[in-house]
Amino acid sequence: QLQLVESGGGLVQPGGSLRLSCEASGFSFDYYTIGWFRQAPGKEREGVSCIRKSGGIIKYADSVKGRFTISRDNAKNMVYLQMNSLKPDDTALYYCAARRFPGDCSPDPTLYDHWGQGTQVTVSS
Repeated sequence: QLQLVESGGGLVQPGGSLRLSCEASGFSFDYYTIGWFRQAPGKEREGVSCIRKSGGIIKYADSVKGRFTISRDNAKNMVYLQMNSLKPDDTALYYCAARRFPGDCSPDPTLYDHWGQGTQVTVSS
């Protein structure tokens, strides 16, 4: 059964860091593009970052460039999102999603085939 499970969210003060993890199972993970998305209350789901199957193509939303870093370990079926210098505006439910090959990185959530349940990130003092 295909599954994506996010972890690593929590409450952090502004300027702090968190590392989100996305564990995949039940499919050929290394053939999929993986994206991180977030959704704050009352807002649309927003593409945060994505990484192609080989890690050769990585993209970030302008709002997180220089602060967030995406990486993947295909041997472990894991994708990570290191989030530094967090701001209150980063508060949201964060999801990872998988897009079948040859799908490229995209911030459009409708292009992704499989989703996790999300992990909450709250940035507050």
